[in-house]
Amino acid sequence: METPCKRHGWIWLFLMLFMASCAERPPAPPAPYPGSTIRTQRPYQIKGIWYYPIPSAEGYVEDGIASWYGSDFHGKPTSCGETYDMNAMTAAHKTLPLGTYVKVTHLDTNRSIIVRVNDRGPFVAGRIIDLSCRAAQELGTAQKGLARVRVEAVQVAAEEHMGQNTYWKVNPMPSLRYGNFMIQIGAFREQANAYRLREKMVKGGQEIQVYPYNDGGDQYYRVQVGVYKDLVLARREMERLRQSGFNDAFVVAMEDK
Repeated sequence: METPCKRHGWIWLFLMLFMASCAERPPAPPAPYPGSTIRTQRPYQIKGIWYYPIPSAEGYVEDGIASWYGSDFHGKPTSCGETYDMNAMTAAHKTLPLGTYVKVTHLDTNRSIIVRVNDRGPFVAGRIIDLSCRAAQELGTAQKGLARVRVEAVQVAAEEHMGQNTYWKVNPMPSLRYGNFMIQIGAFREQANAYRLREKMVKGGQEIQVYPYNDGGDQYYRVQVGVYKDLVLARREMERLRQSGFNDAFVVAMEDK
């Protein structure tokens, strides 16, 4: 049966046999990319929407829809400067720091993989991660294309050996559940547009603030809801806002003044 990825003759056959021989072993995370240089975490704009990468992956856990991308992007540059390899265990995420390792769990099968975030996307409402072709195959989602997943930032420890078997110990990032959190629902170049959205939300009883942000001389205005002391409560309100039409709402930790 034809696979979603391009086959490469006997090399592909060798890989398939190797994967089959390792089917019972826990998935090993990809090795660090040699000589990679992780690019900036500066805000970026896609189709008129501004995205603000979060400074840390600590405590990040989110449920949503995973998709995957393959041969159309194979060999092209990723957001961190690496060349996209559809056969590597990598993924794209809109706001996690580039270089973050995440555990992706298929919520329908409880199957898990570990991938490294080296690209931005997916820029489709409701989707939270875009897996490489190989990662989607390992997770068992390549044929259907979309899947319900849980994405959790993890710390990858060194190899552990038991007899002839090699395992990777995976530790969750330390929790930062309690603190000061807000939910960003929009970002604008024009100050008037930011305050127009603020007034609309204030009439609905929301606590809204507009925060100016200067990025290399370019001025932006971020519209944020809150404050929440508990990250769980903030994420619950984020989901409500997404269902109300703010599809790309996300939680941010308040910056120290």
